[in-house]
Amino acid sequence: MESLNNLMYGFGIALEPMNIAYVFFGVFAGTIIGMLPGLGPISALALMIPITFAMEPSSGLILMAGVYYGAIFGGSTSSILLNAPGVAGTVATSFDGYPMAKQGMAGKALAIAAYASFIGGTVSIVFLMLVAPLLGKVAVSFGPAEYFSLMVLGLTAVVSLSDKSLVKGLIAAVLGVMISIMGIDLQTGTERYTFGSAHLLDGIDFLVVALGIFALAEVFYILLRGGGGKEAPRNAIGSLKLSRSEVSQIAPPIARSSVLGFFTGVLPGAGATIGSFLGYSMEKRLAKDGHTFGKGNIKGVAAPEAANNAACTGSFVPLLTLGVPGSGTTAVLLGALLIMGVSPGPMMLENRPDVFWGVIASMYIGNIFLLVLNLPLIPLIAKILDMPKPMLLSLILIFCMVGVYGMSFSIFDLLLLLGFGLLGLGMRLFGFPTAPLILGLILGAIMEESMRRALQISGGDWSTFIDKPISMWLLIIAALSLLLPLAKRGLTKMRSPAAS
Repeated sequence: MESLNNLMYGFGIALEPMNIAYVFFGVFAGTIIGMLPGLGPISALALMIPITFAMEPSSGLILMAGVYYGAIFGGSTSSILLNAPGVAGTVATSFDGYPMAKQGMAGKALAIAAYASFIGGTVSIVFLMLVAPLLGKVAVSFGPAEYFSLMVLGLTAVVSLSDKSLVKGLIAAVLGVMISIMGIDLQTGTERYTFGSAHLLDGIDFLVVALGIFALAEVFYILLRGGGGKEAPRNAIGSLKLSRSEVSQIAPPIARSSVLGFFTGVLPGAGATIGSFLGYSMEKRLAKDGHTFGKGNIKGVAAPEAANNAACTGSFVPLLTLGVPGSGTTAVLLGALLIMGVSPGPMMLENRPDVFWGVIASMYIGNIFLLVLNLPLIPLIAKILDMPKPMLLSLILIFCMVGVYGMSFSIFDLLLLLGFGLLGLGMRLFGFPTAPLILGLILGAIMEESMRRALQISGGDWSTFIDKPISMWLLIIAALSLLLPLAKRGLTKMRSPAAS
């Protein structure tokens, strides 16, 4: 009853006319930003700090939170239609969303993404309301050793799903980790993998790799096959309606991924990206038709979309209850709160309940706005696939080049984009999975930093990773996630000669 009373108090703040307008503007701007590869929620939130400076703290955070989860909600559009995930949290959505679009089911893929995002966001808001203070204390128990083990588990979970070859999955993951640690080591000042180039001292941005590996590689692959100008006519949009059988298929994955995504988001450093990959890998393991994931399975769209939106909301737990930003985006939100004179932490619930409960209540309203905004626009947005193939390929190239060049105004980044496009094409032709590379890129730097901190605390004793129960069990599960598929394949090979 206390939580319900607090929520009612929050709705009293969120339903003020100006705050409703801020919610609408935030989610609308976030959706547009998520659709356009290259912008991203971090830069958008940074630009909004001067705007929110003169606002009431509750109104300012309501606006900025709307931009954040709106961008995650809208990021699925470019992933599904163009295979160009501009937001890291929607990379996993492209694995099955883009194949669905190519099969003439773009409308259905976008509709599933919208429903899954809405449900994932709503479920996580309920959890946020009920258990935020308790989960804040749980998140504190995760030290550097536990975070390292969690990142290892996230990486091995995706590697183990490599359809054809576990070795190729491991190679891709290691390559992703190597790319993530390029540049100057901030702790020692050592240059790593820079090859003497000043352009690589700051490392390689995620967007350059993601757009190259996915979007540009797709363009190259289509051109390699002859341009694709003589495809059989097809309905590019398809129906938005879901049959009862499809609803029953996606309901369990959405429920499971919503819960998994929320608890992943609670852990600082995990966030929407890891949540979406874990949700995707969990459903691929549980599904009887797991072999069809990556080929246009609707569960492969529903699971990561529910997980990434739930994780996005979950990331507000460490931010508001501990003052610990779990990602670059929430770090910007923390900076904005401090500028507005609000200190997130254990006392925030008592000192500034208007900010805490006002933001939570605004998320309910924001999720409804997102659904109402996105569903009617799906037929219009999906018409992008009706374009002639040469024009569509040109559009993808323009999105990629403008997005990458707009980050740093560097020609070198465009050359890197070309290089990663060719790498993505090579991986596709030789059967190397791209998911482990992308996740290795995202997790590599966090894994290294957590490992170093754990070893510094333990005085260089590697047993610290197995002395702590949580870390030990996470590493055991990570090892099993690699060994069990190998054992399963070995048993299958032993049985097949016996059967013959």
